[in-house]
Amino acid sequence: MTGHKTAVNALGVYADRTKASLDDPRVETIAEALRRTGNKSIGVVSTAEVEDATPAAVVAHTRLRADKADIVGMFFVVKPEIVLGGGSAYFLPQSTPGSKRKDDKDYIAMFRDAGYTLATDKTELVAAKGTNTGKILGLFHTGNMDTTLDREFLKKGSVEKFPNQPGLVEMTQTALDQLSKDEDGFFLMVEAASVDKMSHPMDWERSLFETIEFDKAVGIGMEFAKTHPDTLIVATGDHTHGVSIIGTIDDQKPGEEMRDKVGVYADAGFPNYTDENGDGYPDKVDVTRRLAIFASNFPDYYETFRPKLDGPFEPAVQNGAKQYIANEKYKDVPGAVLRVGNLPKTAGTAVHAVDDVVLQATGPGAEEFKGYMEESDVYRVLADTLALAPATN
Repeated sequence: MTGHKTAVNALGVYADRTKASLDDPRVETIAEALRRTGNKSIGVVSTAEVEDATPAAVVAHTRLRADKADIVGMFFVVKPEIVLGGGSAYFLPQSTPGSKRKDDKDYIAMFRDAGYTLATDKTELVAAKGTNTGKILGLFHTGNMDTTLDREFLKKGSVEKFPNQPGLVEMTQTALDQLSKDEDGFFLMVEAASVDKMSHPMDWERSLFETIEFDKAVGIGMEFAKTHPDTLIVATGDHTHGVSIIGTIDDQKPGEEMRDKVGVYADAGFPNYTDENGDGYPDKVDVTRRLAIFASNFPDYYETFRPKLDGPFEPAVQNGAKQYIANEKYKDVPGAVLRVGNLPKTAGTAVHAVDDVVLQATGPGAEEFKGYMEESDVYRVLADTLALAPATN
Protein backbone atom coordinates (compact mmCIF):
# COMPACT_ATOMS: atom_id res chain seq x y z
CA MET A 1 0.00 0.00 0.00
CA THR A 2 3.03 2.33 0.12
CA GLY A 3 5.84 0.82 -1.97
CA HIS A 4 8.11 0.86 1.08
CA LYS A 5 9.37 -1.91 3.32
CA THR A 6 7.90 -1.85 6.80
CA ALA A 7 8.38 -3.40 10.24
CA VAL A 8 6.12 -5.85 12.02
CA ASN A 9 2.96 -4.16 13.37
CA ALA A 10 3.76 -0.88 11.57
CA LEU A 11 1.44 0.72 9.02
CA GLY A 12 2.41 3.58 6.72
CA VAL A 13 5.47 4.68 8.72
CA TYR A 14 9.22 4.28 8.98
CA ALA A 15 9.32 2.61 12.39
CA ASP A 16 11.47 4.47 14.92
CA ARG A 17 12.55 3.60 18.44
CA THR A 18 10.46 6.04 20.43
CA LYS A 19 7.80 4.62 22.70
CA ALA A 20 5.00 6.66 21.14
CA SER A 21 3.37 4.77 18.26
CA LEU A 22 1.92 7.74 16.40
CA ASP A 23 4.98 9.98 15.99
CA ASP A 24 6.98 7.87 13.50
CA PRO A 25 7.90 9.40 10.11
CA ARG A 26 5.00 8.85 7.73
CA VAL A 27 4.94 7.22 4.31
CA GLU A 28 2.17 8.17 1.88
CA THR A 29 -0.41 5.43 1.36
CA ILE A 30 -2.02 4.63 -1.97
CA ALA A 31 -5.28 6.26 -0.86
CA GLU A 32 -3.49 9.45 0.09
CA ALA A 33 -1.62 9.44 -3.23
CA LEU A 34 -4.91 9.10 -5.08
CA ARG A 35 -6.41 11.97 -3.09
CA ARG A 36 -3.34 14.12 -3.83
CA THR A 37 -2.99 13.43 -7.55
CA GLY A 38 -6.50 13.04 -8.91
CA ASN A 39 -10.19 12.54 -8.46
CA LYS A 40 -10.36 8.76 -8.27
CA SER A 41 -12.60 7.14 -5.67
CA ILE A 42 -11.38 4.75 -2.98
CA GLY A 43 -13.02 1.64 -1.52
CA VAL A 44 -12.04 -0.60 1.40
CA VAL A 45 -13.83 -3.93 1.94
CA SER A 46 -12.94 -6.60 4.51
CA THR A 47 -14.58 -9.36 6.52
CA ALA A 48 -12.38 -8.30 9.45
CA GLU A 49 -12.65 -5.17 11.53
CA VAL A 50 -12.00 -2.33 9.10
CA GLU A 51 -9.31 -1.18 11.56
CA ASP A 52 -7.47 -4.49 11.10
CA ALA A 53 -4.03 -4.49 9.46
CA THR A 54 -4.86 -4.95 5.77
CA PRO A 55 -7.81 -2.53 5.46
CA ALA A 56 -6.06 -0.07 7.78
CA ALA A 57 -2.93 -0.13 5.62
CA VAL A 58 -4.87 1.70 2.89
CA VAL A 59 -5.04 4.83 5.08
CA ALA A 60 -3.13 4.43 8.34
CA HIS A 61 0.09 5.75 9.91
CA THR A 62 1.06 4.06 13.17
CA ARG A 63 3.85 1.95 14.62
CA LEU A 64 1.23 -0.30 16.23
CA ARG A 65 -1.57 -1.91 14.26
CA ALA A 66 -3.42 -2.23 17.60
CA ASP A 67 -4.09 1.56 17.61
CA LYS A 68 -7.55 0.82 16.26
CA ALA A 69 -9.36 3.82 17.72
CA ASP A 70 -6.77 6.10 16.13
CA ILE A 71 -7.03 4.23 12.82
CA VAL A 72 -10.74 5.09 12.67
CA GLY A 73 -9.69 8.75 12.82
CA MET A 74 -7.27 8.11 9.95
CA PHE A 75 -10.11 6.65 7.87
CA PHE A 76 -12.05 9.84 8.57
CA VAL A 77 -9.17 12.01 7.40
CA VAL A 78 -8.89 10.20 4.05
CA LYS A 79 -12.62 9.44 3.74
CA PRO A 80 -12.72 6.54 1.27
CA GLU A 81 -16.06 6.62 -0.52
CA ILE A 82 -16.77 2.99 0.44
CA VAL A 83 -15.84 1.39 3.78
CA LEU A 84 -17.43 -2.00 4.45
CA GLY A 85 -16.63 -4.58 7.14
CA GLY A 86 -16.69 -5.14 10.88
CA GLY A 87 -15.25 -3.16 13.78
CA SER A 88 -18.07 -0.79 14.77
CA ALA A 89 -16.89 -0.94 18.41
CA TYR A 90 -14.14 1.56 17.57
CA PHE A 91 -16.52 4.00 15.88
CA LEU A 92 -18.83 4.37 18.89
CA PRO A 93 -18.26 6.79 21.81
CA GLN A 94 -17.19 5.16 25.06
CA SER A 95 -20.62 5.85 26.58
CA THR A 96 -22.20 3.41 24.10
CA PRO A 97 -22.43 -0.22 25.34
CA GLY A 98 -19.90 -2.36 23.47
CA SER A 99 -17.66 0.58 22.53
CA LYS A 100 -13.90 0.05 22.64
CA ARG A 101 -13.05 3.75 22.46
CA LYS A 102 -11.66 5.66 25.42
CA ASP A 103 -13.14 9.00 24.38
CA ASP A 104 -16.52 10.44 23.47
CA LYS A 105 -15.94 10.80 19.73
CA ASP A 106 -18.89 9.46 17.75
CA TYR A 107 -17.45 8.56 14.36
CA ILE A 108 -20.78 7.13 13.21
CA ALA A 109 -22.28 10.60 13.56
CA MET A 110 -19.18 12.24 12.06
CA PHE A 111 -19.29 10.04 8.95
CA ARG A 112 -23.03 10.67 8.59
CA ASP A 113 -22.42 14.42 8.83
CA ALA A 114 -19.80 13.99 6.10
CA GLY A 115 -22.45 12.63 3.75
CA TYR A 116 -22.15 8.88 4.32
CA THR A 117 -25.08 6.48 4.35
CA LEU A 118 -24.76 4.01 7.25
CA ALA A 119 -25.53 0.31 6.77
CA THR A 120 -25.48 -2.12 9.70
CA ASP A 121 -26.79 -5.27 8.01
CA LYS A 122 -27.43 -6.86 4.61
CA THR A 123 -30.84 -5.21 4.19
CA GLU A 124 -29.49 -1.73 4.90
CA LEU A 125 -26.56 -2.36 2.53
CA VAL A 126 -28.99 -3.08 -0.30
CA ALA A 127 -30.94 0.07 0.55
CA ALA A 128 -27.71 2.11 0.69
CA LYS A 129 -27.10 1.43 -3.02
CA GLY A 130 -29.65 4.15 -3.72
CA THR A 131 -27.67 6.77 -1.83
CA ASN A 132 -27.24 10.02 -3.72
CA THR A 133 -23.77 10.78 -2.38
CA GLY A 134 -22.25 7.41 -3.30
CA LYS A 135 -20.57 7.29 0.12
CA ILE A 136 -21.34 4.21 2.22
CA LEU A 137 -20.07 3.26 5.67
CA GLY A 138 -21.08 -0.35 6.28
CA LEU A 139 -20.30 -1.77 9.74
CA PHE A 140 -21.86 -5.20 10.19
CA HIS A 141 -20.25 -6.46 13.42
CA THR A 142 -18.64 -4.95 16.50
CA GLY A 143 -15.57 -7.14 15.81
CA ASN A 144 -14.56 -9.41 12.94
CA MET A 145 -17.47 -10.62 10.83
CA ASP A 146 -18.54 -14.25 11.11
CA THR A 147 -17.21 -16.78 8.62
CA THR A 148 -19.17 -18.01 5.61
CA LEU A 149 -19.58 -21.46 7.16
CA ASP A 150 -21.11 -19.97 10.30
CA ARG A 151 -23.02 -17.15 8.64
CA GLU A 152 -24.64 -19.10 5.82
CA PHE A 153 -24.72 -22.72 6.97
CA LEU A 154 -24.12 -23.60 10.63
CA LYS A 155 -25.43 -20.38 12.23
CA LYS A 156 -22.72 -20.61 14.89
CA GLY A 157 -20.14 -18.13 16.16
CA SER A 158 -21.84 -14.79 16.84
CA VAL A 159 -24.43 -15.15 14.06
CA GLU A 160 -27.27 -15.18 16.58
CA LYS A 161 -26.19 -11.71 17.73
CA PHE A 162 -25.51 -10.45 14.18
CA PRO A 163 -27.95 -12.53 12.08
CA ASN A 164 -28.05 -10.53 8.85
CA GLN A 165 -24.42 -9.93 7.91
CA PRO A 166 -23.60 -9.58 4.21
CA GLY A 167 -20.78 -11.65 2.74
CA LEU A 168 -17.71 -10.67 0.77
CA VAL A 169 -19.52 -11.14 -2.54
CA GLU A 170 -22.34 -8.73 -1.66
CA MET A 171 -19.89 -6.18 -0.27
CA THR A 172 -17.65 -6.40 -3.34
CA GLN A 173 -20.61 -6.01 -5.69
CA THR A 174 -21.92 -3.00 -3.78
CA ALA A 175 -18.48 -1.38 -3.78
CA LEU A 176 -18.07 -1.87 -7.54
CA ASP A 177 -21.58 -0.58 -8.25
CA GLN A 178 -20.86 2.63 -6.35
CA LEU A 179 -17.22 3.24 -7.23
CA SER A 180 -17.72 2.65 -10.95
CA LYS A 181 -19.99 5.70 -11.06
CA ASP A 182 -16.82 7.80 -10.83
CA GLU A 183 -15.76 8.54 -14.40
CA ASP A 184 -12.23 9.28 -13.20
CA GLY A 185 -11.81 5.72 -11.96
CA PHE A 186 -11.27 4.10 -8.59
CA PHE A 187 -9.08 1.91 -6.38
CA LEU A 188 -10.75 -0.90 -4.40
CA MET A 189 -9.08 -3.14 -1.81
CA VAL A 190 -11.03 -6.32 -0.99
CA GLU A 191 -9.82 -8.64 1.79
CA ALA A 192 -11.02 -12.17 2.55
CA ALA A 193 -9.71 -11.76 6.07
CA SER A 194 -10.86 -15.01 7.63
CA VAL A 195 -8.86 -17.23 5.29
CA ASP A 196 -6.07 -16.17 7.63
CA LYS A 197 -8.09 -15.81 10.81
CA MET A 198 -9.34 -19.40 10.56
CA SER A 199 -5.93 -20.79 9.54
CA HIS A 200 -4.41 -19.55 12.79
CA PRO A 201 -6.62 -21.82 14.94
CA MET A 202 -6.31 -24.59 12.34
CA ASP A 203 -10.03 -24.46 11.56
CA TRP A 204 -9.55 -25.77 8.05
CA GLU A 205 -13.15 -26.08 6.90
CA ARG A 206 -13.92 -22.49 7.86
CA SER A 207 -10.76 -21.29 6.15
CA LEU A 208 -11.59 -23.21 2.95
CA PHE A 209 -15.15 -21.86 2.86
CA GLU A 210 -13.62 -18.38 3.11
CA THR A 211 -11.34 -19.25 0.19
CA ILE A 212 -14.36 -20.28 -1.89
CA GLU A 213 -16.04 -16.99 -0.99
CA PHE A 214 -12.90 -15.08 -2.01
CA ASP A 215 -12.91 -16.93 -5.33
CA LYS A 216 -16.50 -15.81 -5.84
CA ALA A 217 -15.55 -12.21 -5.03
CA VAL A 218 -12.76 -12.38 -7.61
CA GLY A 219 -15.41 -13.69 -10.01
CA ILE A 220 -17.47 -10.55 -9.38
CA GLY A 221 -14.42 -8.51 -10.32
CA MET A 222 -13.84 -10.56 -13.46
CA GLU A 223 -17.45 -10.06 -14.57
CA PHE A 224 -17.09 -6.33 -13.96
CA ALA A 225 -13.93 -6.26 -16.09
CA LYS A 226 -15.81 -7.77 -19.03
CA THR A 227 -17.78 -4.54 -19.38
CA HIS A 228 -15.00 -2.33 -18.01
CA PRO A 229 -11.88 -3.55 -19.86
CA ASP A 230 -9.77 -0.73 -18.43
CA THR A 231 -9.79 -2.54 -15.06
CA LEU A 232 -6.69 -4.10 -13.49
CA ILE A 233 -7.46 -6.95 -11.07
CA VAL A 234 -4.73 -8.19 -8.74
CA ALA A 235 -5.24 -11.19 -6.46
CA THR A 236 -2.59 -12.06 -3.90
CA GLY A 237 -1.94 -12.68 -0.22
CA ASP A 238 0.10 -10.85 2.39
CA HIS A 239 1.70 -14.03 3.73
CA THR A 240 1.34 -17.80 3.86
CA HIS A 241 0.50 -20.28 6.61
CA GLY A 242 2.26 -23.58 7.15
CA VAL A 243 -0.70 -25.52 5.77
CA SER A 244 -0.78 -28.61 3.57
CA ILE A 245 -3.50 -30.80 2.08
CA ILE A 246 -1.97 -34.28 2.27
CA GLY A 247 -4.86 -36.50 1.18
CA THR A 248 -8.19 -37.44 2.70
CA ILE A 249 -9.67 -38.62 5.99
CA ASP A 250 -12.02 -41.54 5.29
CA ASP A 251 -14.29 -42.62 8.15
CA GLN A 252 -14.96 -45.90 6.31
CA LYS A 253 -11.32 -47.01 6.39
CA PRO A 254 -10.58 -49.80 8.88
CA GLY A 255 -8.57 -49.04 12.00
CA GLU A 256 -9.15 -48.02 15.59
CA GLU A 257 -7.19 -44.78 15.43
CA MET A 258 -8.21 -41.81 13.33
CA ARG A 259 -4.71 -41.62 11.85
CA ASP A 260 -5.40 -45.02 10.28
CA LYS A 261 -8.19 -43.34 8.31
CA VAL A 262 -5.86 -40.80 6.68
CA GLY A 263 -5.28 -41.74 3.05
CA VAL A 264 -2.25 -40.45 1.17
CA TYR A 265 -1.03 -40.78 -2.42
CA ALA A 266 -3.19 -43.26 -4.37
CA ASP A 267 -4.91 -44.42 -1.18
CA ALA A 268 -6.41 -40.98 -0.66
CA GLY A 269 -9.12 -41.20 -3.31
CA PHE A 270 -11.29 -38.20 -3.99
CA PRO A 271 -13.25 -36.49 -1.21
CA ASN A 272 -17.01 -37.05 -1.45
CA TYR A 273 -18.25 -33.49 -1.06
CA THR A 274 -21.29 -32.71 -3.22
CA ASP A 275 -22.85 -29.49 -4.48
CA GLU A 276 -26.37 -30.46 -5.45
CA ASN A 277 -27.76 -26.93 -5.24
CA GLY A 278 -24.94 -25.46 -7.35
CA ASP A 279 -24.03 -22.66 -4.95
CA GLY A 280 -20.34 -23.46 -5.16
CA TYR A 281 -20.09 -24.67 -1.57
CA PRO A 282 -20.18 -28.27 -0.30
CA ASP A 283 -23.70 -29.25 0.74
CA LYS A 284 -22.18 -30.88 3.83
CA VAL A 285 -18.86 -30.11 5.41
CA ASP A 286 -18.78 -33.25 7.59
CA VAL A 287 -18.78 -35.81 4.78
CA THR A 288 -17.32 -39.27 5.34
CA ARG A 289 -14.29 -38.73 3.10
CA ARG A 290 -12.97 -35.20 3.49
CA LEU A 291 -9.77 -33.31 2.86
CA ALA A 292 -6.91 -34.07 5.25
CA ILE A 293 -5.31 -30.74 6.15
CA PHE A 294 -2.59 -30.22 8.73
CA ALA A 295 -0.28 -27.46 9.93
CA SER A 296 3.49 -27.58 10.16
CA ASN A 297 3.41 -25.55 13.38
CA PHE A 298 1.02 -25.69 16.33
CA PRO A 299 0.58 -25.24 20.07
CA ASP A 300 -0.43 -28.19 22.24
CA TYR A 301 -3.91 -29.19 21.05
CA TYR A 302 -6.28 -32.11 20.52
CA GLU A 303 -6.47 -33.17 16.88
CA THR A 304 -9.99 -34.42 16.19
CA PHE A 305 -9.64 -35.09 12.43
CA ARG A 306 -13.14 -33.60 12.05
CA PRO A 307 -14.84 -30.29 11.19
CA LYS A 308 -15.82 -28.16 14.18
CA LEU A 309 -19.60 -27.95 13.84
CA ASP A 310 -20.33 -26.29 17.18
CA GLY A 311 -18.38 -23.10 16.44
CA PRO A 312 -14.89 -21.90 15.47
CA PHE A 313 -12.02 -24.05 16.78
CA GLU A 314 -10.09 -22.84 19.83
CA PRO A 315 -7.16 -25.26 19.96
CA ALA A 316 -5.41 -23.94 23.07
CA VAL A 317 -6.34 -21.93 26.16
CA GLN A 318 -4.24 -20.11 28.73
CA ASN A 319 -3.62 -21.59 32.18
CA GLY A 320 -2.90 -19.70 35.40
CA ALA A 321 0.74 -19.32 34.40
CA LYS A 322 -0.36 -17.67 31.13
CA GLN A 323 0.93 -20.60 29.13
CA TYR A 324 -1.16 -22.08 26.34
CA ILE A 325 -2.28 -25.64 26.94
CA ALA A 326 -4.49 -27.95 24.87
CA ASN A 327 -8.18 -27.05 25.13
CA GLU A 328 -9.79 -29.96 26.96
CA LYS A 329 -13.12 -29.15 25.32
CA TYR A 330 -11.99 -31.45 22.51
CA LYS A 331 -10.37 -34.15 24.67
CA ASP A 332 -13.31 -36.54 24.57
CA VAL A 333 -14.13 -36.26 20.88
CA PRO A 334 -13.98 -39.87 19.60
CA GLY A 335 -10.53 -40.51 18.16
CA ALA A 336 -9.01 -37.22 19.37
CA VAL A 337 -5.27 -37.32 20.04
CA LEU A 338 -3.11 -34.87 21.96
CA ARG A 339 -0.45 -33.26 19.80
CA VAL A 340 2.47 -31.79 21.71
CA GLY A 341 3.25 -28.43 20.11
CA ASN A 342 6.38 -27.24 18.40
CA LEU A 343 5.69 -23.57 19.19
CA PRO A 344 6.57 -21.72 22.39
CA LYS A 345 3.90 -21.97 25.07
CA THR A 346 3.26 -18.26 24.59
CA ALA A 347 1.61 -19.11 21.23
CA GLY A 348 -2.00 -20.21 21.30
CA THR A 349 -2.45 -20.74 17.56
CA ALA A 350 -0.48 -21.65 14.44
CA VAL A 351 1.67 -18.90 12.94
CA HIS A 352 2.53 -17.47 9.52
CA ALA A 353 5.13 -19.06 7.26
CA VAL A 354 7.72 -17.42 5.00
CA ASP A 355 6.89 -19.20 1.75
CA ASP A 356 6.45 -17.02 -1.32
CA VAL A 357 2.86 -16.09 -2.12
CA VAL A 358 1.19 -16.35 -5.50
CA LEU A 359 0.12 -13.18 -7.29
CA GLN A 360 -2.24 -13.32 -10.25
CA ALA A 361 -3.39 -10.35 -12.29
CA THR A 362 -5.35 -9.50 -15.41
CA GLY A 363 -6.10 -6.29 -17.27
CA PRO A 364 -4.03 -3.22 -18.20
CA GLY A 365 -0.74 -3.23 -16.32
CA ALA A 366 -0.89 -6.94 -15.49
CA GLU A 367 2.09 -7.65 -17.73
CA GLU A 368 4.27 -5.77 -15.23
CA PHE A 369 3.82 -8.58 -12.70
CA LYS A 370 6.40 -11.20 -13.59
CA GLY A 371 8.98 -13.50 -12.04
CA TYR A 372 9.96 -13.01 -8.44
CA MET A 373 8.95 -9.65 -6.99
CA GLU A 374 9.53 -7.96 -3.68
CA GLU A 375 6.22 -7.14 -2.02
CA SER A 376 7.05 -3.43 -2.10
CA ASP A 377 7.32 -3.58 -5.89
CA VAL A 378 3.63 -4.47 -6.22
CA TYR A 379 2.89 -0.85 -5.40
CA ARG A 380 5.05 0.33 -8.32
CA VAL A 381 2.80 -1.51 -10.77
CA LEU A 382 -0.31 -0.05 -9.14
CA ALA A 383 1.19 3.44 -9.20
CA ASP A 384 2.04 3.01 -12.89
CA THR A 385 -1.42 1.70 -13.78
CA LEU A 386 -3.21 4.41 -11.81
CA ALA A 387 -0.86 7.07 -13.23
CA LEU A 388 0.08 8.25 -9.75
CA ALA A 389 3.59 9.25 -10.84
CA PRO A 390 3.65 12.26 -13.19
CA ALA A 391 5.37 11.62 -16.51
CA THR A 392 8.89 13.03 -16.55
CA ASN A 393 9.75 12.13 -20.11
